Amino acid sequence: MGAGVSSSSLGPEVVARGRRTAMGDLPESCVAEILMHLDPPEICRLARLSRAFRGAASADFVWEAKLPRNYAYLLEKALGEEDCKRILTKKDIYARLCRRNPFDGGIREFWLEKKRGGICMSFSSKAMSITGIDDRRYWKCIPTEESRFRTVAYLQQIWWLEARGEIDFCFPEGTYNLFFRLHLGRASRRLGRRICNPEHIHGWDIKPVRFQLSTSDGQNAQSKCYLDEPGEWIHYHVGDFVVKDSDLPMNLKFSMTQIDCTHTKGGLCIDSVLIQPNGMSQQKISPIYL
Repeated sequence: MGAGVSSSSLGPEVVARGRRTAMGDLPESCVAEILMHLDPPEICRLARLSRAFRGAASADFVWEAKLPRNYAYLLEKALGEEDCKRILTKKDIYARLCRRNPFDGGIREFWLEKKRGGICMSFSSKAMSITGIDDRRYWKCIPTEESRFRTVAYLQQIWWLEARGEIDFCFPEGTYNLFFRLHLGRASRRLGRRICNPEHIHGWDIKPVRFQLSTSDGQNAQSKCYLDEPGEWIHYHVGDFVVKDSDLPMNLKFSMTQIDCTHTKGGLCIDSVLIQPNGMSQQKISPIYL
């Protein structure tokens, strides 16, 4: 009694051709509203479900919500002033910014972190001012596939180590972590196997390396750490900084120093400095914060 449901009460859309309503029957506008609450990789996966999902996954307002507020500035940095005037969909802009975007002659690059849309940035050793870098008695520029910039600065021996860098950039709002990517020993390959030459490694267990960062709005962070674990690339955490206004350029300065001249130090590869949104994992050493 009353348990059955007539076909007329279901409506013609449900019973047409003897099938029930599926997700593919949802209006594209409804699907787009759902997609706005998902991460970009999830949006791309759902776009394969049906034509409605595929159309909704290309909607400008879906992807504009995933882009940083200052995406126009970032696009100009990535493409140049003329090329950025091309008409691109918001999905195309997001995809373009997720690629490696070199600037300043290729010694720096930035990209969007695909899942959350935060900005990451990397500086090569060539983007830093390093004491004695042009003197081959102290430093060598070594080609390697283990660096995204294809070269690293290798320190043979020196009394005074100082590496500094800075940039003026409109970072999207958020909290950022800054790391130095370093390696003790000179890595190479022999008979297809990776080996590490520890020949010049010395002096890093006597006094710690000091790391610093400062910003134009008065933020400062300092830490210190002994360098160890030869043969591995390590991200040494310098500190964090906060961006509150993406329309204002921030001047960011960072450095690593070991200037105790009572002993020499050597056997160190400086690859790069990495900036990334807070919360992303990195293999790192826990420093002592000052």
